[in-house]
This record gives sequence, C-alpha cells and structure tokens, in this order.
Amino acid sequence: MSVALPPPEWRVEPRLLAYPEALATMEQRAAEIRAGTARELVWLVEHPPLFTAGTSAAPSELTNPAGFPVFIAGRGGRFTYHGPGQRVGYLMLDLDVRGRDIRHFVHSLEGWLIAALARLGAATRREPGRIGLWVGHGLAEAKIAAIGVRVKRWVTLHGFSINVAPDLAHFDGIIPCGIRDFGVTSLAELAFSADMATLDTALEAEFAEFLTILSNKRKVT
Repeated sequence: MSVALPPPEWRVEPRLLAYPEALATMEQRAAEIRAGTARELVWLVEHPPLFTAGTSAAPSELTNPAGFPVFIAGRGGRFTYHGPGQRVGYLMLDLDVRGRDIRHFVHSLEGWLIAALARLGAATRREPGRIGLWVGHGLAEAKIAAIGVRVKRWVTLHGFSINVAPDLAHFDGIIPCGIRDFGVTSLAELAFSADMATLDTALEAEFAEFLTILSNKRKVT
C-alpha cells in the first residue's frame, strides 16, 4: 500500500548560496526526511562561480584558469560549473515511498526539465550515452542542462542545473561532464528572453506531472 505524502516544500533561495552551505543543508534535510520529521524539498538556488567534482571526475578534466573554488560534491558524474545566471535545482525526494528505481527517477527528472523548457519555446532532448539535455544539431549541438544525483537511504540529493544566462566562458575551466566534443549553451545565447523567474514558473507548472510520473513508475522508454 502506498503512503500519501504531503506536497514537497518549494523554496527559491533569494541570494547567491555558498556551496558548502548547500551541501550541509541537503544532508540535514535528507536525514530529516528519512526520519519522518520533515517534508520533501525542491530548492532552487544560484551559486557564486565554482566547480564541483562528482565521483567520476578526472583531474585532467579540470584546468580552472580563473581559479574558481573546487568542491567535492558527493554526487554522481564528473566536473560541473555553477555560477550566477544558472538555475540549480536540489531535490530531496523520498524514493522509499515514490519508488526505489533510480533510473526511473533520473528519466523522470529529465522529462520534467524538457517539459518546462518547452514552455519557454526551447526544444531540448536526451542523447543516448550522454548526460544532461541538449539542443541543436551538427555544429550547433550543445548542452543546456546538466543532471547529477545522489541517493542516500532512498532520499535523493543534488539534482540539475539549467543555463539561463551564465557567463559561458567560465565553462572553459573544465571539460563539462567529461564530454569533449560538444560545447555548452544557454537560453540567453539561444536568444530566448526567459529570465530566472520565468523558468521557475515553468518548472513549478510541470512539477505535479513529474511527481505523478515518478510515483506511478510508468514504463521508461
């Protein structure tokens, strides 16, 4: 029998958030969710310029000419950039109730972002064998969103980042997610007028459907 959960808390951080504070808050909230003393949480943030290293990060993929701080993230994946103009979403959801299927969770998360960006007119897609969401084809093909998650005692941590209008030159300090053959882009570079608040509205509008798909465990295609 499934257990009814109250709606997750939806929180938008009003300031640039220090990365160590984000990690500490995520860990604490995940523990509280597992203990049954706190609701699930969707936390939308921006960070000052920094790089994070996932569990598969290779030192050769970090050059960091700007000298941005580098943090061990504890999530899956490789090196990722975070900075102003990029929406980072941290998800603390209870897969013990919503379904112990990490692959389905990631697939559902990708679908949520694709649907939200479609509301802004941006056609994004998955690509087999690559992480994140992609736009364009041929020489114009580029990554616009990254995904990196961790699951601890069946509570999710970390989540996604979407490039709204960051300084794309900052990505030059890494091989983003270990993918050398393609660049990165943003809504601003693609001439979409959407700002952070508009993206947040689109994410919130598609969130209920994401939870429905996640919890119902529809067939992953």
